[in-house]
Amino acid sequence: MSNQGDPFTNTDFQSLEPVHEQTAEEGVGLWTRRLVLFLRVMAGISMIKGLYHWAEVCGMVGSEPFEEHSIAWQSATVFFAVIDLVAAVGLWLAAAWGAVIWLTSIASMLVLEIFFSQVFGGGLLALLLEGGFLGLYLWLALRSAQEQAP
Repeated sequence: MSNQGDPFTNTDFQSLEPVHEQTAEEGVGLWTRRLVLFLRVMAGISMIKGLYHWAEVCGMVGSEPFEEHSIAWQSATVFFAVIDLVAAVGLWLAAAWGAVIWLTSIASMLVLEIFFSQVFGGGLLALLLEGGFLGLYLWLALRSAQEQAP
């Protein structure tokens, strides 16, 4: 009798074996693990930032109600409330799209702080932190890429 009618073969059963965590991490280098750890920390920070912006939208923080601020401030706050939470999910998963969304958020915040300082007040501390996070990410990504090069 032929195996053509049988939907399962021996190779199908081998793919159902449990995943062993140690064997999956053998191919992952030290710098890649550090990059993933950094991305997870940034995911937590992005989650906090996104929730803070939503708290501003809902009127839970700040001295003035959301409606009293300028349209530019309102637009930027809603933008960061959404993009930071989306970036947090992608960063936690260490997905490429998460890093792209996060880099978009960082670049947007840097542009706002440098060129449109009247929107959020031009905080030097935020500028330095965001720029530092960007530089650290680029350094870790380069080290991880060098580690994986043949």
